[in-house]
Amino acid sequence: MIDKGMRAVDTVPGMTRILISGAGIGGLALAQALRQGGFDVAVYEREPGPRSRNQGYRLHIDPDGNAGLRECLPPAVLDRVRDTSGINGDLVAFYTSGLRQVHAQEFTGIPDSEITNVDRDVFRQGLLSGLEDVVVFGRPVTGYEITASGRVSIGFDEGDLLVGADGVGSAVRRQLLPGASPRDLGLRCVYGRMPLSGPALPADFARGFCWVTGDNGFGAGFAPVRFRDRRPGYLMIALVAAAGRFDPERRDPADLWRTVGEATADWHPEIHKLVSYADSGSFFPITIRASDRVEPWASGPVTLLGDAVHTMPPAGGVGANAALRDAASLARELLAGGAVGDAVAAYERVMIPRGFDTVENSVRMIGRMTGSATGVPPATRPAASPDHAGGTASR
Repeated sequence: MIDKGMRAVDTVPGMTRILISGAGIGGLALAQALRQGGFDVAVYEREPGPRSRNQGYRLHIDPDGNAGLRECLPPAVLDRVRDTSGINGDLVAFYTSGLRQVHAQEFTGIPDSEITNVDRDVFRQGLLSGLEDVVVFGRPVTGYEITASGRVSIGFDEGDLLVGADGVGSAVRRQLLPGASPRDLGLRCVYGRMPLSGPALPADFARGFCWVTGDNGFGAGFAPVRFRDRRPGYLMIALVAAAGRFDPERRDPADLWRTVGEATADWHPEIHKLVSYADSGSFFPITIRASDRVEPWASGPVTLLGDAVHTMPPAGGVGANAALRDAASLARELLAGGAVGDAVAAYERVMIPRGFDTVENSVRMIGRMTGSATGVPPATRPAASPDHAGGTASR
C-alpha cells in the first residue's frame, strides 16, 4: 500500500524525474549516471542508514562490472571506488578438505586500473559520493500507482519512471510481476571474516579465491581483501551446505562461527586454524535463491534492475556485475534523449534475456561447486572467473 499521508518531495520543474527504489549497488550506479546526465533523481531506501545491517563482504568485479562503473560514475567517484578497492589477485583454485589442489587457474596481466574485488560496505560508501541530497534513507517504496497522465506515484513522490532496484525482496517486483518471487535453492550460506592480522594464510589463499569441498557435505570459500588504501584487510570465509545440514536463521554470530568451526573440524589443520581466529561477531547467514525466467512484460513507467528482477546465487560473483550492467544499459537508453517509454522498452529487450541467462549460468556453477543440492550434478572442474569465483548477492 502507498502511504499517501507522507509529505511530497520537492521536484525540479521541467526535468525528467527518475525515482529509484533501493540504494544498493545497481541503484546508486544508476543514480550517479543519471545525475551527471542532467536528470532529476531521487533514491529511496528502506534501511535507516547506509551501514544499518551487514550485507556482505568481498565482491568480485569482472570486466563487465568495470565497464559499467566507467560508464556510470563521474571520474572523481570512479577514482574513489578504485582507490578503496582490493589489491588484485591472480588465482582461482579448488581443493579437497585435505588441501589437495584439484584445479587452479592463474590470471596474469590484469592492469591496476581494473577493479577485481571490493568490500561491499566500502564500495557502497564510494558509490554514495556526491549523492547526499539524492538518497533518502528510512523511506521505503511499498507500492506505486500509474497516474492519469502516465506518470508513476509512490505516494510521497511522483516521477516519470520508477526503477525497482530494491533487491531480492523487491516490493516493486511484487506489484509489477506478481508470482515472480525467487525460489529457494535449498542451500544456506554463512559468511564471516578473519582479520589479516591473524595467522599467516596458506600461500594460495593469499592469492585469490579458493574453494574447499569437504567429504561431509559442506563446502567453503576463502578470499582475501587487501585494501589499496592500506586500511586493515581480512579473509572472507563462506560456508555453504544444503538446508538440512544446518539452519542458521535464528542464531547469533557467535553460534554461526561455532557452526563453521564444527563443519571444518576434520579438515586440514590450516583451514581449521583460520576459522578459529575469525572474528566471531562477523558471521551472518543467507538463504541462497534464484529467479526463474519470466517472459517479457508490457513496458511502462516502472522497470526493474539487478536482484529485484534476476536474483542469482553468489557463485561466480556475478550478481553485482549484473546490476552494474543493468544500470549502465538503462542509463545509456535514458541519456540517448528519446522518450522515457522508448528507453525503458529498449533496456528491457536487452536486460531480460541477458539477466536470466546469467542466473542460469550462476545456478549451474553453484551446483558444480556444492554437488547435487540444486539439481545440477557436481563437476571436478568448475568454471571460474578471474580472482573470485564467489561473492554476496547485491542489489
